[in-house]
Amino acid sequence: MNKIRKGDNVVVLSGKDKGRTGEVLQVLPKEDRAVVRGINMVKRHQRQTQTQEAGIINKEASIHLSNIAIVGKDGKPTRVGFQVVDGKKVRVAKRSGDVIDG
Repeated sequence: MNKIRKGDNVVVLSGKDKGRTGEVLQVLPKEDRAVVRGINMVKRHQRQTQTQEAGIINKEASIHLSNIAIVGKDGKPTRVGFQVVDGKKVRVAKRSGDVIDG
């Protein structure tokens, strides 16, 4: 079970986008990285295909999981722990102790 999942709202802890928040679009567990909407934008040169025009496009690059943290209910970054509640393993915010909806 991963601490950060697709659909989570996260805040960037370090790097050029420090302090910005976004939604996780994709998690790459083997590389310990995640793609976050609007964060770590890079320019890529695109060759023309049948569906897309040629040109320079902006897209999100992945960011390391250690550089992002889940946004708690108070809007501040929080670490994630695990607890067993009603026989199920759930994610818990370390800052507040609240169960994170999954």
